[in-house]
Order: sequence, then structure tokens, then C-alpha cells
Amino acid sequence: MNKETIRRLPSVSRMLEMGEAKQLLECYGHGEVVALIQTIIDGSRSQLLTGKEEGVALTPEDILKEVEEGLKRQDEPRLKPAINATGILLHTGLGRAMMPEKARQAVASVAGCCNLQMDLSDGARLHREHVIKDLICSLTGAEDVLLVNNNAGATMLALRALATGKEVIVSRGELIEIGGAFRLPDIMTESRCLMREVGTTNKTHLRDYERAVTPETALLLKVHKSNYDIVGFTHEVKIDELAECAHARGLLALDDLGCGAMIGLEQFGLTHEMTIAESLAAGADIVLSSTDKLIGGPQGGLILGKASVIDRIRKHPLYRALRVCKLTLAALEATLRLFKNPAKLIQEHPLYFMLARSPEELRQQAEALAPRLRTVMRVVGVTVVPHEAFLGGGSLPGQTLPSYAVRIDAEDAAAFARSLREAKVPVVSRLHDGAVYLDMRTLFPSECDQVVITFDEITKE
Repeated sequence: MNKETIRRLPSVSRMLEMGEAKQLLECYGHGEVVALIQTIIDGSRSQLLTGKEEGVALTPEDILKEVEEGLKRQDEPRLKPAINATGILLHTGLGRAMMPEKARQAVASVAGCCNLQMDLSDGARLHREHVIKDLICSLTGAEDVLLVNNNAGATMLALRALATGKEVIVSRGELIEIGGAFRLPDIMTESRCLMREVGTTNKTHLRDYERAVTPETALLLKVHKSNYDIVGFTHEVKIDELAECAHARGLLALDDLGCGAMIGLEQFGLTHEMTIAESLAAGADIVLSSTDKLIGGPQGGLILGKASVIDRIRKHPLYRALRVCKLTLAALEATLRLFKNPAKLIQEHPLYFMLARSPEELRQQAEALAPRLRTVMRVVGVTVVPHEAFLGGGSLPGQTLPSYAVRIDAEDAAAFARSLREAKVPVVSRLHDGAVYLDMRTLFPSECDQVVITFDEITKE
């Protein structure tokens, strides 16, 4: 250890007298600059005490350089735009739905003042949902609508408002647990309802609901199995049967659809998912739906259905705690408008553009990208392979979409995938079978140039 070298380390006060430091103080503030200078000096001292001197910041100039670089890193936004090459269309880690361009423009347009709760004709106060009410009602057949922060919030609010202290009857096969340990039985407890399970895991019949109804029953609940399927010897009660059973007994039927399909998905080669309009037409009094799954908008939870029931829910104090801001409403309104013209939906809505692309289109895109990556990667294997994409986001579990991917056989695939994620423009790939895969289903043609730039950057480091 060189004690003389340690003694030469500058003090914080000396560093602050330097002209370059004063510029940093003006830009980043006194507290952050002082704290980072102290951290770097302490780190240099610790390394010198262990006998390490190479690469250690010793001079005031070296220390200030590290301080400036550190401050720039600290000042970078924590949320960054990223490229999704995972093949998961609704990737929860990447924010689920990629919002349409019109939705992004709508968010920017109302970032200042806007008529969030004002009738511009007479200045009267309005409910926030006036922004989307006419639109969503025309698209689904609902009489009224509420919008809260997510579908879990919608479920809790609806149960609290309609069934506090009362029984809610639900099939055992629909007692879901989804991401983040969201469990329906826990939501029932927090909603102050009495959960009444009926049927078995694989089979629930209408008679099971009929026998379970008591004077303490408030509603019959159907829940979408968002992230699992029960196959084989199975039976479940459809919403039209459930609604008829509920209405014959003076009860409500609530359908928690979760995914919120607005159009039929069979046109994209997927199995039919009941749409919001179909559920309401079948007799559901209230339908619950996420807005960032198959609607493909911002995060939110729709509560829609009969006006009299919606009014009861709106009056509950919890609604105010869960309601959304003007940015969410603006983005959702713009997204919903795209469904008014199904013929143009796949051109303007990112989710449906990805769903509609043919395997041949994806193969051609992969064949065009691969040689560009080979030029950058040189000795690393780069090949085009058939692949499978997934809808994701708790939608259509077990179903896949045919796709193509560029496979990268790096020496250390995990490290290479991490380098892609940590690049200036993150590229999030799929790590599988000891290789890195870039799935073309979620990689937009306009993003391929940036992928090449990112690969070039990380291979030069």
C-alpha cells in the first residue's frame, strides 16, 4: 500500500473549488455532486488500501470525470423505450400493449389543461368517463361505463359496491391466481364478500349455482381463466345461463372477462375469445375488462354494463381512490376509436398489426435481418429458424402464433442477452436452448435498423 498516494487524494472541499465542479453544481445541485465526489474518493481510498492502484481515480481531474459520468447515469430516465424481440406480444415486463400512434399523440395533446370533467358548452361538471362513454357504449352495447386503474381494481370496486357482507357464488375452476400473487379468494376477502365456491375444479354445472343461492346471495360471478386452461373431462356454465339463473332469482350476473376482446380473434388463427359485446348481449349485468390487453391501450380496468348498476358502483367511495387521470382517458379514447373501422385496425393498431402478419412475411424479415447481423457479429452463428410467439399478458393461455426468429449462437448467450438489454436502446430478446432469439412477430420492420445499430455497439465494446 502506498500511503503517500492515499494522502494525495483530494478533499471534497478542494474538489468543489474547481471550475468544472462548479458547472456540475449548477447543473445537478449541491447534494448530488458532493455525495458522489465523496463516494468516489472513498472508493479510491478503499481500493488503494487493498493494494490496487491501476485504474483508480487519483487526480482531481480523474475524479471529476467519474463524477460527471456518474451524474449523467443517475440523471437518465429509469423508464426507457425498448425493442421487444421476445415474441410475446403483450409482455408485462415491457408494459404490455404497445399503444397506437394516435394514442400517444392524444396523451401529448392533453398534458396541459383539458376538459377532463367539464362540459365546454355550459361549464357544468361531468363524470370523467364522458370522454369514452358514447364511444364504448356504441362499440359494446353497454349503457354506462367506469374506468379505474386496472382490472384488479375494477374487480375489487365492483364487489365492494355490490356485494359487501353478502355471498358471491363462483366456480371452483375459476378461482384464479395471476401475476403478482393476485388471488381471487384474497380479493373476495378484501372486498368484504362471502365467497361461496361451487362445483369442482374441472366441472361446474348450472345446478351447482342454483343450489347454492341463499337469501344472503348478492351476485353470481364468472371469471376468465386468464393464464391457464382446464382440459379433458370438463364443463363450465356459460354467461347466458348464469345470467338467466341470476335474474330469475333477483340477483346480478358479473362477468370478469379480464382480456377484454373487442373483435373476434379467430380471424388471426386463434380460438374465439368472448367479446365484451357478446357478454353483455348474453345478459351480463356488469362486465369487467383490462384495457391494456386485447384492447391494446393504456393500463386500466373497465366496468361496463347496466346504467343502474354502474351508478351504484360510481357512488362507492373506493371509486375515487381508483379512478384514472386525463392521460389514461385520452390514450384509451384514441385507442377505442380505432375499433370503429375494423378494416383499418391492423394498419393503425400495433397489437393487431402483429397478430395479422403472415409467417411468410416474418420469414422474409428474418432473412433480410440475418445477413446484416452476420456482418456485425462475424464469427458468431446467426441463423433463421421457425419459432413460436405468444399473445401473453394473461391472454389465451397455451395458444401460440407461428413465427420466425433470428437465432444468435453466442459463446455466452446469457451475457449477450444482457448486453442487448443494457444497450442505449435496449433490445429484449428471448433466451432459449442456449441461444438468443429475436422473434420477428414482435419486432417491427421499422425497428430492424436500430437492432443492427445496437448489435454493432455492443460488439465494439
